[in-house]
Amino acid sequence: MTETEVKLVYARPEGFEDRTTHYCPGCGHGVAHRLVAEVLEEMGELGHTIGVAPVGCAVFAYNYFAFDFVEAAHGRAPAMATGIKRTLPDTMVFTYQGDGDMASIGMGEIVAAAARGELITTIFINNTNYGMTGGQMAPTTLPGQKTTSSPLGRDVERQGYPIRVAELIGTLDGAAYVVRRSLHDARNIRLAKRAIRTAFEAQRAGLGFTMVELLSTCPTNWGMDAANSRVWLQERMLPYYPVGDMRVNEAVAGLGGK
Repeated sequence: MTETEVKLVYARPEGFEDRTTHYCPGCGHGVAHRLVAEVLEEMGELGHTIGVAPVGCAVFAYNYFAFDFVEAAHGRAPAMATGIKRTLPDTMVFTYQGDGDMASIGMGEIVAAAARGELITTIFINNTNYGMTGGQMAPTTLPGQKTTSSPLGRDVERQGYPIRVAELIGTLDGAAYVVRRSLHDARNIRLAKRAIRTAFEAQRAGLGFTMVELLSTCPTNWGMDAANSRVWLQERMLPYYPVGDMRVNEAVAGLGGK
């Protein structure tokens, strides 16, 4: 095949800026970012989307997305997103949050937003630790998992059990679509993209609060390379955090997404 016959089959989405990533090698944030950018581009929403990122590994998300982005205080992204959506109801609004930020510091915010049925979408990254601040134990840290603040492993008798956030949010009547997907292999990444698309479609249709939890690798804080981190996710995280649909109301099901 000559140079003039080469067909481009994979390129940077229009929703991405041309920048070098700050994320660690093997981190799942880059994959999640791309999925969000691809979906919004395919939906024709890049020109009227506002993302909200609080403190955490994704604090610099606004450097990567080629649409409007704002930064909230730690854990307060759902509150800021609520204000934006109510002020600009025709705008696609989403929060992009990690487990330390959302499941601990911002748990009250996300529960309240979901209970009210706010017309926003949350992309929730679960990598079982506080990634940016040094790998401390998070509400999602697995039993026995070692972190910088649980060097002997999480002791459930002293520190409690991990919180299954998607299952918790799925119990709230204001939530229209709450699912968990994973980013550890190509098949699951494709399923994650479909879920993100459904969440945004449901928001556009005004059906209620939507959230997609994404299981993600964190090689640096897990103390392993990228390949082994994917294996660890599959063998350790999936049994405790199984992928699946926690709440899909009839109107969302009618959209045809999964």
